[in-house]
Amino acid sequence: MKYVVMVSHGEFAPGLHSAVKMMTGDREDVLSTSLKSDMSADEFAANFEELVKDFTTDDQVILLADILSGSPFTNALNVLDQKGMLPNTLIIAGMNMPLAITAVLMKDNFDNVQDLKDTLLSEGRSGLTDFVVVSDDEDEDL
Repeated sequence: MKYVVMVSHGEFAPGLHSAVKMMTGDREDVLSTSLKSDMSADEFAANFEELVKDFTTDDQVILLADILSGSPFTNALNVLDQKGMLPNTLIIAGMNMPLAITAVLMKDNFDNVQDLKDTLLSEGRSGLTDFVVVSDDEDEDL
């Protein structure tokens, strides 16, 4: 199976997971966990290990993290490494809604991991948009 797993500080990953669920439905192949303010990195690692306990080296993981090299990111990688799953893991930091939705909906449509990664990064980047409100001053002069 190919899983999308979201990790973050605070409630970002569970919140994003909830929002993605509204768009894609409740799916067993989408999981999330987070490092809460009262939690140690070791506690997060134990939670993450429990989250992925049924994953095997035949499974593939798309790991989405809030920031590169943060505690959730590094601890999730350590757990996946201990399980021998890093070779089957696509890792992206800086997750956002367009990236997550695309990962969930498109993950099974690509045989080539590089093509999947390129698509996910493109969608994530295109989700960052400068929206400019244009004033309609001409109508006020009439």
